[in-house]
Amino acid sequence: MTLQNAIRRILNENQIVKNASRKEFVGLYIPALVQSNSVQFYKTAKFLNYGVKVQSNMTRIQDFYREVEIDYDFVAILLLTLMPKNKKLRICIDRTEWDFGKTQINILMVLVGCGDFQIPFYWEMLENNSGNSNSGDRIDLLGKVFKIIDKKRIGLIVADREFIGHKWLKWMKDQGLTFCVRVPKSHHIHRLNGEILKAEDLGKSFPSGTYLVDCMVDKVWGNVYIKPLPDGDILFLFGTCEAKFLAQLYRKRWNIEVLFQNIKTRGFNLEDTHIQEIQRIRKLIAMVSIAYSFCVSLGIYINRKIKKIKVNVDNYRVNSFFRTGMNMISESFRKPELVEQNLTPIFEIFTRLIIRKLQMFKYQILVV
Repeated sequence: MTLQNAIRRILNENQIVKNASRKEFVGLYIPALVQSNSVQFYKTAKFLNYGVKVQSNMTRIQDFYREVEIDYDFVAILLLTLMPKNKKLRICIDRTEWDFGKTQINILMVLVGCGDFQIPFYWEMLENNSGNSNSGDRIDLLGKVFKIIDKKRIGLIVADREFIGHKWLKWMKDQGLTFCVRVPKSHHIHRLNGEILKAEDLGKSFPSGTYLVDCMVDKVWGNVYIKPLPDGDILFLFGTCEAKFLAQLYRKRWNIEVLFQNIKTRGFNLEDTHIQEIQRIRKLIAMVSIAYSFCVSLGIYINRKIKKIKVNVDNYRVNSFFRTGMNMISESFRKPELVEQNLTPIFEIFTRLIIRKLQMFKYQILVV
């Protein structure tokens, strides 16, 4: 109940759902997702409300996905408050195809990160037969993100080679955004002196990698990094970052794969859902994103304020922030005697911190 009450108190400062009984449901549902490690309704229903039958809990979950409207701007605000305060943020934009039950879904997703902490932030379901996103989709999506996050707080945008094109790259540059994008090796590099270079030729000439400044790719000026890869491919990066840091910054993108693993096979088994309707899947991603972000944020808080996570001989953490937070939440239900002794103060302080940040947003953000 300590954790459930904490989540309900946080939701009272937010308008993800308007109705008080629906807020109470979300306060029960988020911990149930964490305990069950599953999005399947039957498995989650076992942990939702111990005072009623599992079938009744299942009906309540089904009603939520069928009837309740979610405000995704307020979801984004809540997720942002779980990020470290007053630090530059990194945006990774990615398109992923997930198999939800028997349905394949094409999702354009913005992830926001700071250091090792990265969370899903905003997403749109693409109804284009699993085709690539277009520049308009990306610009519209980032426009929604910038309603919540001041552009001045964005330190970097990272994207894979799908996310190219003159309109898109020029828009990011015109917005004053620092970005690093992987480019297909077929694209040409134009130099100030009129020389036109191919990525493959540069890769052969510089097997250890090289960078170039003041180059034009897709009719946009920036910097380039080229390096041949062991599989024969070429790592071709383009951006407005300093050329010598492009490779280092692009590596930040790999946090996406860790995040997807955590919300899929290692955490909530997101693809096991039987939901097929697109907007209900979007709602499910919102709930899993909140649960995931609570776990990560709580894990970071525990590591910084309570007890350092152990590291192995290679200086890697034995448990991730996500796993640490998830274990803490599961432990609070498995061993209630620990709550009074150890967990209540943690949840109380953590909750006050989030509520304080949410209250600040009430005066800073106009949600349209």
